[in-house]
Amino acid sequence: MDLQLENKVILVTGGAKGIGLGVAEVLAAEGAIPVIIGRNAEDNLNGVRQIEASGRRAWSIVAELNRTDDCRNAVASTVAKFGRIEGLVNNAGINDGVSLEHGSTDEFLASLRKNLVHYYEMAQFALPELKKCRGSIVNIGSKVAETGQGSTSAYAAANGGRNALTREWSVELGKYGIRVNSVIVAECWTPMYATWLATMPQPEETRRVIESRIPLGQRMTTCTEIANSVAFLLSDCSSHTTGQLIHVDGGYVHLDRACHST
Repeated sequence: MDLQLENKVILVTGGAKGIGLGVAEVLAAEGAIPVIIGRNAEDNLNGVRQIEASGRRAWSIVAELNRTDDCRNAVASTVAKFGRIEGLVNNAGINDGVSLEHGSTDEFLASLRKNLVHYYEMAQFALPELKKCRGSIVNIGSKVAETGQGSTSAYAAANGGRNALTREWSVELGKYGIRVNSVIVAECWTPMYATWLATMPQPEETRRVIESRIPLGQRMTTCTEIANSVAFLLSDCSSHTTGQLIHVDGGYVHLDRACHST
């Protein structure tokens, strides 16, 4: 299927690694120009080099998304470079474990800034360009908003906010032809996940237990599988889809895991 993304300029926050890089790679393979936005210049450049090595195009911008001015400048720099923005993928964030029992109000607010506020700011600053072309927004979310996890109140709240903003923006921006959707991630294999798993006393056994609870195939989702859904939602092939929370999770959240685990 031709997703009709050729030459479309699409912002991807946190696009240098993991799910974000997977999204950037799939978009580039479809002929789009992903703009990787992240705090580490070398990581950003490595992502661009990886895409360019396959004969595709990409660009990068260094930005600390916790800062409003950096979000604004990332959008302005992209417009100065390409003259347009046709899509936004809000992806950057981290499960930072700010809990109710042991966290502070300052930590909670800082986590919201880290995981939610820049979703709003990037969308707000990109909106004038998205209006011009009836662009699309995809927010990456987490199962934690729906299932809980324990000891991560701020991250759960941020992801609940991402889901709410997806629905709210789809209503507010529909008059401009701008579609807004979310891809909800459960257990996806990323470098960050691998690092976390390595801290467990029995990493391989822990992974086996986790995967046994994923109904479809008893395996983790890949970054490419997430990215394929993101690319579809950005494209005109999903032209009548908006306000949706699409779970790309092998059935983890909504299917009865007890019936499928081994």
